[in-house]
Amino acid sequence: MQKIAMGLIAANRGFFSDELAAKMRAATIAAMEKAGIEAVAPDETMTNAGTVGTYAEAKACAKLFRDRGVQGIIVAAVNFGDEQSVAVAVKETGLNVPVLIFACQEEEALTMSTPRRDSFCGLLSIGEALRQIDAKYTVARVPVCFPGDASFAEELQRFSAVCRVVNGVRGARYGQIGARPNDFWTCRFDEKSLQARLGVTTVTLDLSEAIGAVERMDPNAPEVQEAVKAISGYTDVASAPGEAVNKQARLEVFLRGFVRDFDLDALAIQCWTSIQANLGICSCTVMGRLGDEGIPCACESDILGALSMHSLRLASQDSTGLADWNNVHNDDPDLVNIWHCGVFPASFAKTAPRMAVQEIIANDTGRDNAWGVTEFVAKEGPITIARVTQDTRGAFKAVVVPARFEDNEAKTFGAYGWARIPNLTDLYRDVLCRHFPHHTAFAAGDVADAVWEAFGNYLDFEVFTSGQSVPGMWTPVAPFSR
Repeated sequence: MQKIAMGLIAANRGFFSDELAAKMRAATIAAMEKAGIEAVAPDETMTNAGTVGTYAEAKACAKLFRDRGVQGIIVAAVNFGDEQSVAVAVKETGLNVPVLIFACQEEEALTMSTPRRDSFCGLLSIGEALRQIDAKYTVARVPVCFPGDASFAEELQRFSAVCRVVNGVRGARYGQIGARPNDFWTCRFDEKSLQARLGVTTVTLDLSEAIGAVERMDPNAPEVQEAVKAISGYTDVASAPGEAVNKQARLEVFLRGFVRDFDLDALAIQCWTSIQANLGICSCTVMGRLGDEGIPCACESDILGALSMHSLRLASQDSTGLADWNNVHNDDPDLVNIWHCGVFPASFAKTAPRMAVQEIIANDTGRDNAWGVTEFVAKEGPITIARVTQDTRGAFKAVVVPARFEDNEAKTFGAYGWARIPNLTDLYRDVLCRHFPHHTAFAAGDVADAVWEAFGNYLDFEVFTSGQSVPGMWTPVAPFSR
């Protein structure tokens, strides 16, 4: 799990109790640390009670955050708070990171003698000040709470995921090995707008270079034999020719070197049919293995698929897969087959993974050249589905869907799971009307809210999901019913 550093602005206002402000500051830091967040906040030697309530304190706080390179900022209205100080502190960091705002609850029901915070009112002023400097911010699901509340602990986990996605996608580096298959216009993308809008760099490599490197590599080299052993432990290779397994091992060694040398966050690989015709294997098992190690690998040179997978990886801190929305179940309109040839990371497997032939490609290239998919049925549990695309003007949009893999008697080949999505028919129409392609990324767990907010609130995507009341507008996603 990646530990993330976040700045804390404990927003204070002079004529409220410094003692109560310091109490909530300390409680917020404790909650952050319990959530695995590195809390970065002014201490009592820098500002009054470690809070921020003046212009000078805001400048000092901003410098601290800038020097520490925080990846997110939490604004705690420990009382009414000074909204200008919050705005100055956020703006002066120059970091453009996600901001979470919440207000601390009163100690008790108000009486004439109760020390009061009035943070409910103050948070409104803080939000208005942030809007006036054009700062984007997240409002806690329970905006007024105690930092020790369970709702705030959940908020910190969700906001951490938002920060990972926003910071991770901005400036990401994706490797594209080979051209997209000519038949798949769905894998087209605008490389220039991807760079200009998101800061994403695409590192390209001709597939022939990968094939040549694999063919020149010593099949008995120690690193190759180590990869052979690892692949054999990852999936059942009993039926696969030894030469096919060895070629995959060499491909894995090459891909790891490519990722390392160019500091890549994800890959998109031309996985058919040139690699079968010219190298004699499918790359699926290797791609799944890398995915299980935190390097998402998209099929068919689908760079926006790689971005979708990488986003889910950042949010979930777990493996991600790329799939086709393949078939709706004949007897259940809310059940869809999430399928691909055999490239899913094996961590999703319910049945024992086994290496097999890609039967569709084998019709063109021959069975001997089509070994390398890993087949299994996915295990039951919640998943999040997401797909990023561009319109013809280069603008970005995404579909984000909470779903759930469940057991079903219907069978097919490859790697797959049956996913339940309420209102699937409406979502399917939206996917068609809003022009999303057939590839979609998925990750285990319910991180739809975090991905939705990262895309819609901070990365300026139009975001769509099933059951939303106003298509295209950013609104929170209701958690998937378990």
